[in-house]
Formats: sequence, C-alpha cells, structure tokens
Amino acid sequence: MPKVVFLPHETHCPDGVVIDVNPGDNLIEVAMAQGIDIEHACEMSCACTTCHIVVREGFDSLGEADELEEDMLDKAWGLEPESRLSCQIEVGSEDLVVEIPKYTINIVSESH
Repeated sequence: MPKVVFLPHETHCPDGVVIDVNPGDNLIEVAMAQGIDIEHACEMSCACTTCHIVVREGFDSLGEADELEEDMLDKAWGLEPESRLSCQIEVGSEDLVVEIPKYTINIVSESH
C-alpha cells in the first residue's frame, strides 16, 4: 500500500502528514479526507490552478498530465517541472512526497 507524505505547510498541515492510500485514489480527495484543505475553486474539474502541488518524490510513478491540465498548470503560481493539479492525480503504486505551494493565484479563498 503506497503512502503519500504531505510536507509541512504553514496553514494546511503545519506538522506534515503521512497517509496510507490505495492505488487509484484521487490525491485531493485523500488530502481532504485527512483534513488537509487544499483549495479547489473549480470543484475539482480541472478549470483552475488552486489545487496546484509539487510532487517532490514519486513523480515518475504518476500518469502523464493531459493537455487540459498542462494548459492550466501554465497559469499556476510557482510552477516547477514536477507540478501537477492535485485534483487530476490518481495515486500509483509508489510512495509520493508532496509539497503544497505557499501561494495560489486565487485572490479570495472560498473557505474563508
């Protein structure tokens, strides 16, 4: 059973979190089930970049981003080669280490 390690983030998970997951699980849904409130302004429909994350380890185990996700990622704050939208990630069979960026391009968060 793979694990997803969320690195510490000041507001979303100050101490970091390690979660046991099943291959095929959606990353943002797994995070939210554990109380990690990753923004998702488009309700996880790949229409914004607020759920942008950086996969620090295990990136190559993920399926490739499709053209729509790639187009959206071009608009993300702090884009890196290992950036993905967490709403589009299905966990593979390998462990992942994930970093939630400090900022998004979302001016107003729906959760506040």
